[in-house]
This record gives sequence, structure tokens and C-alpha cells, in this order.
Amino acid sequence: MFRDNGFKDETCPLPGEEVHRLLKRVERLRRLAGKYKRAEIIRDALLEISNISTEVSTPEDFYSGVHNHIRQLIAADNFFIATFNALSGQLEIPFFADEKDPHPAVSYPDGQLHGVLMRGLTGYVFRTGKALLCNATTFAELIDAGEIVSLGSDCNQWLGVPIRHNEVTTGVIVVQSYDGATHYGETELELMEFISHHIAGVMERLKHQEQLEQAIEQRTRELSLAYDRLKQEVYERRRAERLQKSLYEIAELAASGLEQQDFYVRLHAIISHLLPANNCYIALVSDEGQRSLHFPFYMSQIDADVPPPRPLTDGLTEYLLKHGRPLLLNSDDIRALEQAGDIYAQAPELNKTQSMHQWIGVPLYIHDQVRGALTIYSLSANQNYQLRDLELLTFVSQHIGTAIERKLNAESLQRSYEQLEEKVEARTRALAAVNQDLQQEILRRKQIEQQLIHDAHHDALTGLPNRSMFMERLAQAVKHVRRHGKDQFALLFIDLDRFKLINDTLGHLQGDRFLIETASRLKTCIRDNDTLGRLGGDEFVILLDAINHSQDAEEVSERILSELSRPFLLGNQEFQSGASIGIAISNQQRVATAESLLRDADAAMYQAKSRGKGCYVKFDDKAREALTHELELENELRQAMGSNALQLQFSPVSSNADEAASALALSLTWEHRDFGHMGANELRKLARCCNLELELDKHLIANLSQHAAALELPCHVQLASGHLKHKHALRSLKNSLKTLPLSKLDLWLFFDEKAMVQDTKNHISGLALLHKLGVKLGLSGFGTGVSPLNNLTLLPVSSLKLAESLGQSGGNPEQERLLQAMVAAANALGLTLIASGVEDARRWHRLQKLGIVLGQGKLFGTHPEGRIPNCA
Repeated sequence: MFRDNGFKDETCPLPGEEVHRLLKRVERLRRLAGKYKRAEIIRDALLEISNISTEVSTPEDFYSGVHNHIRQLIAADNFFIATFNALSGQLEIPFFADEKDPHPAVSYPDGQLHGVLMRGLTGYVFRTGKALLCNATTFAELIDAGEIVSLGSDCNQWLGVPIRHNEVTTGVIVVQSYDGATHYGETELELMEFISHHIAGVMERLKHQEQLEQAIEQRTRELSLAYDRLKQEVYERRRAERLQKSLYEIAELAASGLEQQDFYVRLHAIISHLLPANNCYIALVSDEGQRSLHFPFYMSQIDADVPPPRPLTDGLTEYLLKHGRPLLLNSDDIRALEQAGDIYAQAPELNKTQSMHQWIGVPLYIHDQVRGALTIYSLSANQNYQLRDLELLTFVSQHIGTAIERKLNAESLQRSYEQLEEKVEARTRALAAVNQDLQQEILRRKQIEQQLIHDAHHDALTGLPNRSMFMERLAQAVKHVRRHGKDQFALLFIDLDRFKLINDTLGHLQGDRFLIETASRLKTCIRDNDTLGRLGGDEFVILLDAINHSQDAEEVSERILSELSRPFLLGNQEFQSGASIGIAISNQQRVATAESLLRDADAAMYQAKSRGKGCYVKFDDKAREALTHELELENELRQAMGSNALQLQFSPVSSNADEAASALALSLTWEHRDFGHMGANELRKLARCCNLELELDKHLIANLSQHAAALELPCHVQLASGHLKHKHALRSLKNSLKTLPLSKLDLWLFFDEKAMVQDTKNHISGLALLHKLGVKLGLSGFGTGVSPLNNLTLLPVSSLKLAESLGQSGGNPEQERLLQAMVAAANALGLTLIASGVEDARRWHRLQKLGIVLGQGKLFGTHPEGRIPNCA
């Protein structure tokens, strides 16, 4: 053993030092907890600002929300936003909050406000397009340099950030401080720049939303007359539905385990669906000790504070409980009760009925006794309650009383359980609280981080990889085959058929379900190592990794087409869909990128669509050449229309080749430098492939305007049905026709019958609008679309032009009988029947015997531009 030598062991800490060190560690933990709390507040505020930019419907709501949340992060009580109005060319201030200065619009008229702002710090940031953090020194330097002038009250610090959209400054967001203890730095500057990006985006989105609302408003006006007739019936029906729904909700609420405050808030929301209840409270009688009245729910525009529990006295609520029957009182009734001493004689300080316009009170029966009251009241003469509202509330109050009774019973039982659990948990709660909170915070941060990473790379609807993630994997596959030349992969570009029809008929909810079911079916067609992604809309892509032959991709495509051809059950009905698939193989190009492969697969998919959908096409060199050739032809056709290189051709419409024409059919032809003469049908087919049909028709109408003065006969013009499918296209056609220097009675417009059968609704409405211009209308290609005769009765058409195949062939008995039926139907409906494509006299005589009196084609001749036939 060691003996005590009288010396103290210097290495052992004294008890006081140990305590001091522990206190320092506690202080560091507190500072760390404060930093975590600050970071959490900043993150939550930024998320809220991001959410506001997608939820608000007006700029004012967005600016107010931004202001409310930014004040949680920095000193922003003095905050305003200036925006540039492109129409007026001036700066405006849509939102302004300042401790000292009033809104600049109060001091300066609208015409002067822009000039004043441009001379100040706001105008400086707007002109330079750069953020500015300004203190008194910087402010003085800018004034001395002549950049700005002093405006408003002097501030300690001023921070302004430009709002930019598409590299153009569209406004300025500003915070300033008059407090010398407040300082802004780089953190506040970065925060303000982040907020400015959201403001730029929401301004552009709200602009498009306003245009959409204008279109909706126009459509609403068109339907207002029909709506007025049904309004009363719909109101009563909805009222009954709301009542039934409310009863179900009250029953569900009674069985729910909501907290007391949430329970009564939900109960108030249900009542508000039935009638206005901005001022509402529920009072219950308590039997604990002295009988008293307490208010578990209270919402009032008169007093925001919930009244404390009080003994029963002679208030208006007690008057209702005393009589035990529903009451509907107006202000005069309440004054009469006061004067009679029935209410507020003992407790006048409780009287807050002076501003009430109407008051409804209904007793609540709990445990077969009147134990509470449900009350609503109005403060404005514009809000009047009727006896039917009292009856409705009385009926609902029976269910409310039952729900409250069950809630009180459940709470009583829950309190017993809670008291027992509190005694058990009291001994362990203190030690576990700090550790549990820390673990939960770490876990929550990890979950948020994982969710953010997942959301950034996956489609929110289907959970599949999105464009970003898929392109990343495709780029990795391209790099792999560059390193390993013998390996190859395939890219499948899938476009679903009839997806727009599903959205338009069944709604977007069923459209989403259709996409989810499609994704599920596609997964069953590929291997685990393959990648299925969604680019957006109804476009899916599949990366088939490590295939042996191109036939592997074709086999997968066939499985996909077979799987998607099975009916989908949407909205309790079966819906048939399909797909068009484009295939691109990696080793078919020496220098390939992810973008080029996706482009090739997309081009192959469009070829599959052009072949009638429900098939697949593999992209190859021929397809690339065809795509290039089609693009060249499209550019040449655009140049030909721009340089007026197309020729106008006149085809007589006559009853005999030797007689004068009764009308002229106008069309365009093209003398191509490589392909020679391109007739009207061939030219229109090319325009259809290049999506230039509408532009070609506008060019034809422009040429007709130039020759209108020389025309002495009615004109037949063939137009694309695309003019009738969209409002803007139909409006453009109407404007072009109005400017024609030609009598509208001499103008015949023909639209393809087959397109009419595919889109009858738009044809009926579009032809009706064109008919109001006074032009005559007809259907061309008649006999190929198999139009129901009842459709012809709905269309304002005067003529039917037969398909060219009917005008050229002959001798077929079935075809002859079909023509006889068409003639009979046309005569019965009073329509003129014209044969097109007539090439020889023999066929024309057979058509005349069937009753067709007008025809056009090679037999009657054609005349190029400059040789216009007349009626002589």
C-alpha cells in the first residue's frame, strides 16, 4: 500500500472544476440546439414560400404570403415590391408595408410615380439589374455620383433585389430597416434573390391563368341562360344532398377520435356547408359543482376571445335553455326581451347583442335533457336567415347532440386511461425526452433528404424514373457501348393512343389512373435490369439493356402492344387503347448520344403513328433519310408559299364537257424543280404530312382575293377540317373570308366527309358559324366516310361532292346501287350532288343516267392561273 505523503494529487479534478466543465458543455448544447432551431425555421419558411408560389391565385395573395414568411427570417417589417407594367411602360408598387412612409401612390399620382421610383434606389436596381445592399455610406456615394436622389424617410439599411424573367428585369423586391441594431448581410441577400425567382415565376403563371380565366368567363356567359333555368332545381337538389352529406359526416365525426378542438372545428365546418355560420358558438351546461355554462367552440366577429366559463344567469343563451325550443330572433325581438327584463337584467355586462341583426338558437339534447345550445347569428342586413334555416338547423341539431354526447362519453373514458398512463410514464419521460427528440429530428431529416432525392428523379404520378433520371441512365448505356463495342442496347419510345380522349371524356382523374395502370402493365413486359421511365404526358420510354439482337426489342414491342390492347376499366366502363412504338438500336450509329437516340426513337414512333397506330417501327438509315427528305420538302413548301411560287388552277364544274361551266373549283399546284408537276391532291397530301394544311388554305384564299375581280362564276374551295377543330383557327378563317372581295353567295366551301365523321361535334358547330357569314357549304369525298343521314340534317350544307373513286370506276352493280341511294338521299334532303374525278365521257353518261347533273375532272378540263374560264 502507498502511504499518504502529505501531497495532493494534482491530476484529479476538483469537484468545482467538474461542475464548471459540465456547465460549459450544457451551454454549448444550448447554442447548438438554437442553431438547429434557426435552421429548421429557415427551411420551413423557404418551403412555405415555395408552396405559396404554386397555390395562390392572385399576385396580391402571393406578395402578402411572402411578406408574412420572410419576416420570420429577417427584419422585414418595411417591405415592398415594384413591378414593371409592359402595357403602360411604368413601374408600379402592388405591395407596400412601411413603418414610417405611406404608400407612394398616396403622395404621387400614377403618372409621376414611375419617374419618382426610377430616380431612387428602386430605379437604380431596376436599371442595373443587380442586387444592392445599401447603408448610409453607400447611399451618400450614389447621391454624389448622380445615380439616385433621396426619397422617403432615412433608413439604416436598404436591400433591393431585381426580379428577372428570361434574362429581363421585370421588377424589384425591397426590404429596409430604420433600426440601427438591424444589419443585413450575404445570408439576407441570398434569401431575397431566392424569393425573387419565385416572384418572377408566379407573375408569368398568373398571367397565363388570367388568360385562361378570360376564356372560361366567355364560355360561362354562353351557358348562363341554360344555367338560370336549372339553377333553382339544382339549388334544391344540392341542398338536400348537402343535408344528407352533413348527416353522414356528423355520424362519422361522432365515431372519430379527434381532439376536442378539432372535433368542434369539424362540426362547425359541417354546419357552414348548410348555411352561413361566420358567427357561431356551442354552449354546454356543466354539472361539476355549481351548474355553469362553458363554450367548447366559439367563433365571433364581435369578440375574438372565447368567453370563460360562467355561472348560469339571465343571458340570451340561458333564455333559450330555459324555454327549450328553437328561436329565430331579429334585433327588435332581442330589444323587446331586454325591455321586458327577460334577458340581461341580472348581468348586463354580458350583453353583446347591440350589433346583431338576427339570432338563431337551437337547444341541444344530451342524455335526453337540454344540456346545451347551438347558436348562429348575423351582423349584416345582407345576411338574412329564414324559417327554413331554423328548421334545417333544428333537424341537424338532433344529430349534433348525439355526436356531442358520444364525444363526451369517449372523453370521459379517455381521461381515465390518460390518468393511468401518466402515472406509468411520468418516471421515464424526463430521461427519454431529450434523446427521443434528437433521434426523431435526425430520422426526420434523413427521411426528408431521401424523399427530396427520390422526388427529383422520379415521376410523381407513376413513381417511374423521370426524364432527368432516364436520360442519365441512357447516357451511361451509351458510354458503356462505346467502351464495349460488341454490346448493344435498344431504346423504345412509346406513345399511348386515345389518351386525350380519356382526359376529355372521363376526366383527368381517370386519365391518371389510366397512366398508372399502363405503367404497371409495361413493367410486366420487361426484365428487372431494364429501365422504364415516363417523359411526361402519355409518353413512356424503355431502355432494354444488353440485348443480343434487334429482334429482342421487336419481341418486347409485340408484348407491349398485346398487353396494352387489353381493355382498361376506367370509370366503371371498359376503354380500349393501344400504343405506337419507335425503336432505336445503339449500334446503328457510329457517333450516338443519348439525345440523338431519343430523337431517333421519337421519329420512329411518329412513323408508327402515321401507319395507323397500334404498331412499332425500327429506326434505320432509310428512316433517317426519309425524315431528312420530309424536312427538306417542308422547308421548300414554306419557301414556295412565301415566294408565291404555287400556281392557282381552275377546274370547271359543269353538266357537259361542251357547255359553259356553272362554277369553278379552285386549287393550288406546284412545279417542283426535282419532282416536276405536283397536282392539287399530291400537294395537299404533302401539306398534311408537314402540318401545313391550314397555311396552304390561307395561301389559296389569298390567291383567290387577287383574282376575285376577274371571276364571273361561283367558286368551289376545298378546305382542311383543321379549321373547325380549334377556335383560333376557325376565327382566323372567318376573318380571311370576310376580307374576300367576292360575294359570299358565290363562295362554296367544301370539307372532307371522313374528317366530319371522326369529329362530328366540332364540324356541326364550326359549319354553323361559317354559315352565318352567308357562304355556301358542302362535303367532299362523299361516300367514303359513311356519314349517317341524320348528321346531314344537322349540318347547314347545300352540296355533296362525291369521292373521286366513285367518279372514275364503273360497271360495278353494288357501286351503282350505292350511287342511286346517294342520289335519292340528296334529292330527299334538297342537296346538290357533284361527281369529281370524271375522266371519260362514257362514265359521265352513266352518272347522268343515275341522276347526277354536275361533274368536274379531266373530262371538263383544267385552266392554269391567268386563263380563267368564264360563263360565255
